[in-house]
Amino acid sequence: MTRPAIAIHGGCGVMARLGLSEAEWQAARDDLASALRAGWRVLMAGGSAVDAVEAAVVVMEDSPQFNSGHGAALKAEGVHELDSSIMRGSDLGAGSVTLVRRIRNPVRAARALLEGDGPVMLGGPAADAFAEAHGLDMVEQSYFTTARRVEALKTFKARGLAGTLKSASEAEKHGTVGAVALDAEGHLAAATSTGGYNNKPDGRIGD
Repeated sequence: MTRPAIAIHGGCGVMARLGLSEAEWQAARDDLASALRAGWRVLMAGGSAVDAVEAAVVVMEDSPQFNSGHGAALKAEGVHELDSSIMRGSDLGAGSVTLVRRIRNPVRAARALLEGDGPVMLGGPAADAFAEAHGLDMVEQSYFTTARRVEALKTFKARGLAGTLKSASEAEKHGTVGAVALDAEGHLAAATSTGGYNNKPDGRIGD
């Protein structure tokens, strides 16, 4: 038997406290703790590493604090396109979705592809249709939108006009959540989810 382990992250690099209120900072830390506990519970119950990383990422997708799921970045025209992937170390199986617009938890769609015998990756409307056909929760675009992301898009566009994009922080540009786990059987798994690059152009895959 192997000693289980799990690690998570809530963004590209270290989450910057600058620009966050005390309440937002604490909420982000609380949701990271919840994600870690969700994955750890799976491992402690004898679950697989792939189950654990999916559980952890779902919590972060449901949080408005991160650039994934609810709270995802907005692309240039003010809509959301999300990406997610998951990989199972035991057999190197993988699943991923990209440019999706209606899947509440993209990591669940990636997992469904991993478990299926069809394509490894689907994008755009085909990925949304796949998720809906598999009974996953579907939402309207407004579900993903938060006031912070609306303001971030506005600020990023203003930086572009002012020629100051290079001075934008990592948090202003993008962000990705993720998890990696090792289960009691010695198998590894990893998952990631993102709302992509703030103000990204049409067709750009965020992760």
